[in-house]
Amino acid sequence: MSLFEKMFHPKKLSHPIDLSVLKADMHSHYIPGIDDGAVTMDESVGMLKEMYNLGYRKIITTPHIQGEIFTNTPEIVLSGLKDLRQALKENNVDLEVEAAAEYLLDDYFEEKLKNKNLLTFGDNYILVECSYFAPHPNLLTFIFNLQIEGYKVILAHPERYSYWFNNMAKYEDLKDRGVFFQLNIISLCGYYDTMVRKNAEKIIDAGMIDFVGTDMHNFNYLNALKNSQHEKYLDKVLSTGKILNSTL
Repeated sequence: MSLFEKMFHPKKLSHPIDLSVLKADMHSHYIPGIDDGAVTMDESVGMLKEMYNLGYRKIITTPHIQGEIFTNTPEIVLSGLKDLRQALKENNVDLEVEAAAEYLLDDYFEEKLKNKNLLTFGDNYILVECSYFAPHPNLLTFIFNLQIEGYKVILAHPERYSYWFNNMAKYEDLKDRGVFFQLNIISLCGYYDTMVRKNAEKIIDAGMIDFVGTDMHNFNYLNALKNSQHEKYLDKVLSTGKILNSTL
């Protein structure tokens, strides 16, 4: 942490925040070998054991589906889920695990929506993300069409999109359109960078967060999650009474 951050970053909490109040995590990458998340089944099981120890009792894993990079299908995801469940059973890890996906709103998404074969969770929630370079020009159309089809749209880690760092009006517009926001917990400890952390705090201050997720990919993320348990803004967002993880 830089001298500037030490001076202006709020003092950390002395005791870790109890994550068991969340019950469920709804953004993660545990199915090995199909995206940039877990590489091996042993890695997946090891991380999920730690998640159980942190108090989570349900995991909704959400592999990337995006363009020509991660060309996952529901069949690939659900087959991987079956293998993951079997591995957890063999290792006596008593976690409920489901699978959905994290869809990139890109040029390929419209066709997926037309096919009406999208992976959802809970009350027909669908997790979507934007490019980190620029939002898709059809972003609002994608959202509208999803909602018309009965999907409840959750935007993954809105705090990470740098093109909106100084544009709270954009976040307000998305909220007015009925979009749910999911915060990455590890944004609060500066895992990505200081600007992302500051933006996360700003969105929390505005009362816009509906879900919190780990976005778990590997053990570095797990260590960052544990570090985030001492962040005052995690306590602040969990104290709003608005976080919906436990409803899943």
